[in-house]
Amino acid sequence: MQPNPEFDPKATAKKLMREARSGALATLQAGSGDPYCSLVNVATAADGAPLLLISRLAVHTKNILADVRVSLMLDERKEGDPLQGARVMLNGAAVVTMDEDARRRYLARQPEAEMFAGFGDFSFYEIKLRGSHLVAGFGRIVDLRPADLLTDLTGAQSLLAAEPEVIEHMNQDHADTCRLYATRLLGAPEGAWRCVGCDPEGLDLQCERVGLRLPFPQRISEPSALRGTLKELAQKARAA
Repeated sequence: MQPNPEFDPKATAKKLMREARSGALATLQAGSGDPYCSLVNVATAADGAPLLLISRLAVHTKNILADVRVSLMLDERKEGDPLQGARVMLNGAAVVTMDEDARRRYLARQPEAEMFAGFGDFSFYEIKLRGSHLVAGFGRIVDLRPADLLTDLTGAQSLLAAEPEVIEHMNQDHADTCRLYATRLLGAPEGAWRCVGCDPEGLDLQCERVGLRLPFPQRISEPSALRGTLKELAQKARAA
């Protein structure tokens, strides 16, 4: 299915991945191979790959240690019939990550996890995507490849390195702008919206447990370009 102004499957799936804060994790039970499903909290790496923080005491982690193959179902959590909303099934391999950026990004989106993230039985995992299945309404069912879902980070090292500084600056000096991004540009209700992440394709905003994705009008790889884009978006939000 080719993207059109009404439906872009890649953008739809990416939005689901970036905004989700929980999902259904499917693993294979150690020994029997029977399917097992559990509820987990999620975040995303800079390229959009799903991140988990799970304990070795949990059944799903024991399953992963025996067989890394997993599926993760994310949905947009709309009011009303959930089957009327968009959802994406991601499949891949869950592997332990020691990346400090993964830890930082997860805890920015799941701050309550700070209290147990350092426990010896907990580890951060990244799901290395192998494929996906998007259902976004009648006639909008598409299989997507990892390359369709993940953000290209080539040449964006300076932007990624500046992300913690960008987040701090936005939340300390431009909290009202974050609120305007959410309410004026994304149609969200009023609340204590804050910035929790940025990457070449967009800004991640959050209020309590709700995540929102603000896409950039063009790909950004340098902090200087980010400043200009955020200023333009702020002007657009104030004028809305």
